[in-house]
Amino acid sequence: MTAYIRPRLMSDVYSTITDADRDVQARLADVLERRAADPQQRDMLSAYLSDIDVPEAANLLDIGCGTGAVSRELARRLPQGRIIGLDPSPVFLATARQLASDLPNLSFSEGDARNLSYDNCSFDAVIYHTTLSHIPSPETALNEAFRVLRSGGILAVFDGNYTTTTLANGAFDPLQACADAAMAALVHDRWLIQKLPALVRHVGFSIIKQRSLGIVETDEPDYMLTIADRGADVLAAEGRISADLALALKNEARRRVGSGCFYGSIAYGSLVAGKPL
Repeated sequence: MTAYIRPRLMSDVYSTITDADRDVQARLADVLERRAADPQQRDMLSAYLSDIDVPEAANLLDIGCGTGAVSRELARRLPQGRIIGLDPSPVFLATARQLASDLPNLSFSEGDARNLSYDNCSFDAVIYHTTLSHIPSPETALNEAFRVLRSGGILAVFDGNYTTTTLANGAFDPLQACADAAMAALVHDRWLIQKLPALVRHVGFSIIKQRSLGIVETDEPDYMLTIADRGADVLAAEGRISADLALALKNEARRRVGSGCFYGSIAYGSLVAGKPL
């Protein structure tokens, strides 16, 4: 009898984004901008940014800025400030620079969150927006954030609690297999939000405020349909289901939309902490 070898899980593309094909990065850039424009995403962003207290002329570092959607929001909120968006992907950064050409207080730089090129005590705030869960060794990144923050500086982290991602309408729902497979392939650490309070305290930060947030999509599930599709593709690529079944799962998701019984949800969390004086 030939032993069955389960194919290796696809890794988080964002954690090794510079290794990805440029066409893949370009498609992901489009996904990032579409997600940033979603009203529920914008409401969550506004909610946790309201917890950040920094001077009007603050220096802010947006780590893992992607195409710069959050960096642009920060630059508009703090026109006297200086905002730097940092990302390892030159493809993302090219898009970011193009979209921010009208914001003179915003610039972008290529770099790794775990090895920042900035001096100690350079920034008033460091932001991680849906970034830290994609970084291997997040404690290293948090230590670097602590180093470059001034005394009294602010750390803000917003990320998905991706263990909660659901497409299910009940027990043993086949679409939940798509949600689980997508998260396993797209996120380096789905448990990051649960670990975050202990991580930031260990580094030396004091927690100021935490929030529980989330999105729900039913009638127009633009983002959650992409989760169903990605998950079905992952299952097929791993050899766990056939291409025909992957297509059937995608069609089932769309059938539910048409019949008014689609439900997709992800919980998110935010944490704002301070570097002691």
